[in-house]
Amino acid sequence: MQGKVEKSGQPRELTRRIIYLLLILAVYRVGVHIPTPGVDTEALQKFFTQFEGTLLGLFDMFSGRALSQFSIFAMGIMPYISASIIIELLTVVWPHLNRLKKEGGQDGRRKLTQYSRYLTVGLSLFQGFMLAVGLERMSIDGSTSVVLTPGLQFRAMTMVTLAAGTCFIMWLGEQITEKGIGNGISLIIFAGIVEGLPSAIGGIFGDVASNEKSVLSMAFLGAGAILVMAGVVFCETAQRRIQVHYAQKLVGRRIQAPRTTHLPLKLNPAGVIPPIFASSLIMFPATLGQFVDIQLLKDFSMRDNWLYNLIYVALIIFFCYFYTGVQFNPSDVAENMKKHGGFVPGIRPGAKTAEYIDKVLTRLTLWGALYVSVICLLPNFIMSYFKVSFYFGGTALLIVVGVALDTISQIQGHLLNQNYDGFLKKGMSAMGRVQPRRRM
Repeated sequence: MQGKVEKSGQPRELTRRIIYLLLILAVYRVGVHIPTPGVDTEALQKFFTQFEGTLLGLFDMFSGRALSQFSIFAMGIMPYISASIIIELLTVVWPHLNRLKKEGGQDGRRKLTQYSRYLTVGLSLFQGFMLAVGLERMSIDGSTSVVLTPGLQFRAMTMVTLAAGTCFIMWLGEQITEKGIGNGISLIIFAGIVEGLPSAIGGIFGDVASNEKSVLSMAFLGAGAILVMAGVVFCETAQRRIQVHYAQKLVGRRIQAPRTTHLPLKLNPAGVIPPIFASSLIMFPATLGQFVDIQLLKDFSMRDNWLYNLIYVALIIFFCYFYTGVQFNPSDVAENMKKHGGFVPGIRPGAKTAEYIDKVLTRLTLWGALYVSVICLLPNFIMSYFKVSFYFGGTALLIVVGVALDTISQIQGHLLNQNYDGFLKKGMSAMGRVQPRRRM
């Protein structure tokens, strides 16, 4: 009876976490539709239709269309991501932050998180003020103003409201990570991206129903999308495993037997940061071209332009190498392996091992950067070939698939941990029921 109670109680913890995750995401989606006071949302949405494919359109997609509605969550979680990246980069050049990251342990990580939060507040206030100033200059056809009552009061209210919204989203993400399933910040971005997926699919079916698109072409489009997603899943889970041997050593009074393990290196260790940075830079001329009447900027911003695609790929490759170098230090990995008695077969410990890991990582990063470039460019060619307008680009696809894989792995790990704990409890209870024999 006790085993049945424990078995029935095992999935309850996971169910509670999933329900908590869904409730937090529902709160986030409700906040997306709460408008910031003093803005004509209808005029603003008409204004944003001119910025599809620009930097503002990218930020609008990441915020779940909150920016085009100018809700209290208009800036989304991007200030927190920017602050985290800035702190991560500062750990390379600032010795104090570097010591906190390497030697601080749990307290050091908590301190870095605190610095990221403070920087998030500062960035949110600054970006909120700049958004308010930019909104006051926006108008539709040169007559209809987006802001109803411009002035210092509107700027102060907008700055505080948007900063508070970003901090609230940051808190929601931390609550998901602590009490729910998956990484909270990533899931909030995931929810913002997939929000427009049903309407985009509905638009495609509408084109088929109105005979604007053929059924056969849309079938090929669907099959191509499935193949691309399968390729992304395969590449995101691909690893290059370097074999590592640990020699026999004495730990206390016990002799630890020699063992063999692997050092896993992902095909795309930089994740989605390189395409986000590259998209932000490559879309800046298109954004500037909406405000400045320069034909060169408008021609460059066309996605079928070979120069646009070449620079885009070059930026992705550069940021893949740059961010991988920031995140992964082969010298530190080789030093830790040497301290614990580990070595790569055929490679001397220390500097030679670091050179070998760096060589493998450099080659792997090149293939990973080319894979990311293909995924980011492929949706543009598909949309131009099939003549469809689909906002779900390569960067969004990488984010959605990566977050989904991470969440599924955490769910599987949670179930495995619960089953393991339940197995141990059953084993201990069974041992408790066995009575020792009495000696005569």
